[in-house]
Amino acid sequence: MMQPLIDPVSLDLIKAELTPDKKLCDTNKGHNVLYVFDSDNAPNLMLEVGRLRELTFRDATAGTGAAYDWDEFDHDHKYHQIIVWDPDADAIIGGYRYILGPDMVLNEKGQPDIVSSHMFTFSKEFIKDYLPHVMELSRAFVVPEYQSSKAGAKALFALDNLWDGLGAVIMQHHDIMYFMGKMSMYQSYDPLARDLIMSYLHKHFSDKDNLAVADDPVGISIDPRLAGLILKDEDLKEDYKNLNTAVRSLGTNIPPMINAYMTLSPTMKVFGTGINREFGDVLDTGIMICFNEMYEEKRDRHMKSFIKNAAEKMRLRFPNLAENLEEKVAQRWVSRRAKQFTKFMQRNIPKPRRRGGRKAKDEQK
Repeated sequence: MMQPLIDPVSLDLIKAELTPDKKLCDTNKGHNVLYVFDSDNAPNLMLEVGRLRELTFRDATAGTGAAYDWDEFDHDHKYHQIIVWDPDADAIIGGYRYILGPDMVLNEKGQPDIVSSHMFTFSKEFIKDYLPHVMELSRAFVVPEYQSSKAGAKALFALDNLWDGLGAVIMQHHDIMYFMGKMSMYQSYDPLARDLIMSYLHKHFSDKDNLAVADDPVGISIDPRLAGLILKDEDLKEDYKNLNTAVRSLGTNIPPMINAYMTLSPTMKVFGTGINREFGDVLDTGIMICFNEMYEEKRDRHMKSFIKNAAEKMRLRFPNLAENLEEKVAQRWVSRRAKQFTKFMQRNIPKPRRRGGRKAKDEQK
């Protein structure tokens, strides 16, 4: 049974918690501002985010049914909230929740005590090699008013603004290499379009290493021969065009959040799809994206806000710095990330065994 939503939190209380220390950076487009906080240092902001999340998810036929969306992970100070703030309208546009690998702990079953573990079981390889370098994302939302084209540029760049925030956080943590989270499709979404999207994801992004598996997996109902006729290209981008055309012919579109994820990186890993019994029975597909392997133009765009903000802070302290400061800051941060990524990748390459070994040496004596 759906409970009535709580009343909006007082704007004065919200703005009182939007302090300079919580500002992450300005957005690349849309003239909005990104803030990071948690339930301890901004309880009123957290309450309003919970209200807006529940409002947004109900609008898409999902939600928890509670008066506001706030679970045990929102109470955990290791989880942080990113929001996009519209200073012109004094309003929250959308947000994400995240936790970084070094802050994650394992439960009594040896699984990470994170949101994704409610639906997926992770392999020992994942826990050992990937978990320390992951940024887990959850509860992504854009409020209904900013999903409409009537909101103009503010709506057009809402998702882009959120990714500016994720890019800024990951740039501050050079040991974090991957975004991990879930893409949601609601029960009201066209079932054939859903099967085509799942077929496309399985074909091009399947997790061949079985790093994670869904606990309550959802199969694909469409005849694979029909899916093969529609998704007929091996090239990722060409097959995306096939998918988009087919979905549009069904009178719908690829959900915006899924569309954004699918076009971020050619090396995205998909862990399979399961039913989220705790959240309106939505179908959640687990994914993992390597930041360094994102398409260059998208990765650079979402780093831009952080680089600009870092350069401005340096210029405030040292006004006489060179005019091309942003370019130099970018080179420094990108170089540092590249070194960390190379170190990470080399660490996961098995060392070759010495030919012959001790037994061979003894035989040569």
